[in-house]
Amino acid sequence: MAENKFIELKNNIQEIIDLLAKKNNIEAGNKLIIISEQLDEMLDFAQEDEDLIEISKYQVLLNQLFLKINPIIED
Repeated sequence: MAENKFIELKNNIQEIIDLLAKKNNIEAGNKLIIISEQLDEMLDFAQEDEDLIEISKYQVLLNQLFLKINPIIED
């Protein structure tokens, strides 16, 4: 997998973090959904173990960002 795919992914995730810092959770959530779909597609076509490891790191980060955008409400 091309290294530039991960650079693009990293930049997109940074955009989500920047949107969260600006308290723009709706736009951050929309971007997170798009990036999550792209990450799933990358996972589907990954062939190298190194790519799978790198993708899994980004999946964990996206899950944490999702929780930040959509906090769990406890009763």
